[in-house]
Amino acid sequence: MFSLRVHSVDSNHPLTLEETTFISAAATTSTAAATNKFNERRGISHLYRNASQKSSLPNPNPNSRSTSLFVVAVPNYFSEDDFIRFCGSHIDHVHVLLFIRNDGMEDRYSVLIKLDNQVTADRFYNSFNEKRFSPSEAEICHILYVLSVEFTESAEIASTPLENFTELPACPICLERLDPDTSGIRNTLCDHSFQCSCTSKWTHLSCQVCRLCQQQDEKPACSVCGTSENLWVCLICGFVGCGRYKEGHAKRHWQDTQHCYSLDLRTQQIWDYVGDNYVHRLNQSKTDGKSIDTNSCCMSFEGDCGTCGCSEDSGISGALFSSKVEAVRVSI
Repeated sequence: MFSLRVHSVDSNHPLTLEETTFISAAATTSTAAATNKFNERRGISHLYRNASQKSSLPNPNPNSRSTSLFVVAVPNYFSEDDFIRFCGSHIDHVHVLLFIRNDGMEDRYSVLIKLDNQVTADRFYNSFNEKRFSPSEAEICHILYVLSVEFTESAEIASTPLENFTELPACPICLERLDPDTSGIRNTLCDHSFQCSCTSKWTHLSCQVCRLCQQQDEKPACSVCGTSENLWVCLICGFVGCGRYKEGHAKRHWQDTQHCYSLDLRTQQIWDYVGDNYVHRLNQSKTDGKSIDTNSCCMSFEGDCGTCGCSEDSGISGALFSSKVEAVRVSI
């Protein structure tokens, strides 16, 4: 289902961790031996999904599972030691744990985990997927099974999709914007609406898309023709282009790069150029149970954030987009 390619700028090197980290339920390995499986590498991760398959949530099917797990993003305030403690006794069944840091993303890092067998991999996935890293914080742990992992020194190879695969956003917030069948993410704590106080809390420094969605006082423009109307932003690289009703530079960007997911800056709906349909996440209306656009209500874990203008009644917003939403609901 998912594949990972990493553009490496160095090789693996062991981490220097606190000795208390290795106190576990089993306590069968020495500190020196345990340290060998914890490594760090600098590079840029590219996540791909098989375009011909859909996620089988809530439980991935056997053909989509593997002993390799990819934690999409961990907030930087959560240190390597914190993450290992977060894993608890499951760390005894980890064969390799690799922290992947991108110098261009100072607010987060990713983790690649190789477990002993499928049973322990499934237990790890079920124990920590969609769990908050810290009870007092909003960030949650999104884990994906990856069927293949490739490291390369070539940026071109790393950013080139495998056959029948499409690239997904590296930003966890942008990944949450996609529907579950596309992203592999079942639940989110927030729909990341315009001006929502919790939107992009931990990605605004490194994600162009999140910055554009937050800074509505600034007027973006098409990167090619300069128009400020009918703008779409690429979820993969942040390229801003005009829509097909202007000069069509957003679509041309997809044709040049194969970055198929583009977000409408006005509505925050997401278009998939490959599937030729909308793939933004939908919520269920509280009034009639029908699917509605996610930018109609705030799903912050703190409740109504009080700043995004969302109301508890989502019926009006649902009606405004009913025709397009019905098309999305049928397509997925």
